[in-house]
Amino acid sequence: MRTTYIAKTAEIERKWFVVDATDLTLGRLASEVAAVLRGKHKPIYTPFLDTGDNVIIVNADKIKVTGKKLDQKLYRKHSAYVGGFKETTLREMMNKKPEDVIKHAVKGMLPKNSLGRNMLKKLFVYSGSEHKHQAQNPEVLEFKF
Repeated sequence: MRTTYIAKTAEIERKWFVVDATDLTLGRLASEVAAVLRGKHKPIYTPFLDTGDNVIIVNADKIKVTGKKLDQKLYRKHSAYVGGFKETTLREMMNKKPEDVIKHAVKGMLPKNSLGRNMLKKLFVYSGSEHKHQAQNPEVLEFKF
């Protein structure tokens, strides 16, 4: 009888990848990075285990979006107090914290449980071209789009 292969946590090898976000579209970048964080690019992918790799994104301030999203896309949050509702446009977020724009987009494409929260910890986003993970010898990750 044949059985389905299930990866064990001791067998998982994690690589480090670096992505240059210059002139990449936000949604396309986020979906590809989410797939790498989940481990869907590996033959040992197991849906209920974290088999993904670490991803470093540099030049987060140079991503682009299509259409009128800079002015029409809204990020909403509430402080749970009366009158604590805040809205921010994508343009304001890109000026203040461009790293959070990418993290928010990738977070929405990961599982909504503790597994997804652990996967998000392997994402490192920097607005400039420098990062502090040179010791991990990251490989350059290229996308086909």
